[in-house]
Amino acid sequence: MEMTRREGLAAVLALATTACSGNYSSPVNSVGAASTIDSLHKLAKAKGMRFGSAVGAGHSGSGSFRNTGYASLLKRDCGILVAENEMKWQSLRPDPLSFNFAPFDEILAFAEKNNMATRGHTLMWHRPQWQPSWLEAYDFGTNPATEAARLLTTHITTVTDRYRGRILSYDVVNETVMEDSTLAQTAISRAIGGTETLVDLAFQTARAQLPDAQLVYNDYMSWEPGNEKHRAGVLKLLEGFRARGVPVDALGIQSHIRIDTYDPSTGTGPRQEREWRKFLDEVVAMNYDILITEFDVNDQALPGDFSARDRSVADYAKAYFEVMLDYPQLKDVLAWGMCDSYSWLQEFKPLRTDGLAKRACPYSADFAPKPLHSKLAAALQTASAR
Repeated sequence: MEMTRREGLAAVLALATTACSGNYSSPVNSVGAASTIDSLHKLAKAKGMRFGSAVGAGHSGSGSFRNTGYASLLKRDCGILVAENEMKWQSLRPDPLSFNFAPFDEILAFAEKNNMATRGHTLMWHRPQWQPSWLEAYDFGTNPATEAARLLTTHITTVTDRYRGRILSYDVVNETVMEDSTLAQTAISRAIGGTETLVDLAFQTARAQLPDAQLVYNDYMSWEPGNEKHRAGVLKLLEGFRARGVPVDALGIQSHIRIDTYDPSTGTGPRQEREWRKFLDEVVAMNYDILITEFDVNDQALPGDFSARDRSVADYAKAYFEVMLDYPQLKDVLAWGMCDSYSWLQEFKPLRTDGLAKRACPYSADFAPKPLHSKLAAALQTASAR
């Protein structure tokens, strides 16, 4: 799944050039209508939670704080933000010797100006195709383990020193479990002596830097059929952390939930609710908190009709949140974008066979709230206090 679930940063950024095309049209043009709806963060805050979203630092025609329409959604609904790409190694580390902090600094400044917290994503995205090309080609020299450890710890200490006291929750490691339950391998993990060694050092370095921060392992295992081995691999990794005394506080559950097969009898798609609850039970039994870090709904198998599709997306999300909000360990919920036209899913393959845009987010292309927004609001209103 990973080779196609993100076609690369270039494709995500290129989406901005087509974000306002007619393919994203909504049946209702209600500019300003969102001003009368409930704030998702306000509802979450009343229950001791936070609601937020990913955001970019791109131009005014993208899912960026520079886009005044998009920024208004963030200000209305969000109490916490996360950079969609700007803290990843691909963006932050143009070469082994330098850092490009400017884009992320601008996101952080926007968040702080609007009294929003910010999450750090990510100190290590551990898949070879999502690391900068220079890192995969790097010459680790005659003592590769020492050089690999130096590269990793220098990166983490540099980032956490810069944002000390301003970022209190980090996805320290992102997506190191493969879908067959094995651990990913990269040039840096091979150099250091194995993936567990690399990942453990990342968390240990982050904890030494940030004794009081929330340190998160983040991954995309989910409740759809076909995720069984991935879930098992994540549980094994979490068990290993506890056995080795690695300082991991929480599991970030990306929650890119998907409707890959349409079931007309339910109007949505298949899910393994019982197995998913068992997975979550095992996670919290190991004393991990949980976060929803990247929520959206991939509607690729649903019929094209906007109204029916929006209802199905909302119903599928409602069922998911009914499960997730049963766990008091869940305190943060972040969408991976608030508006359909800027969603990374528009470039995620397979695309819809009818050529229509995916309707994955709480707001349509014209910034009108959708049934998904209403269902999220209802779920937060009825959630137990944390």
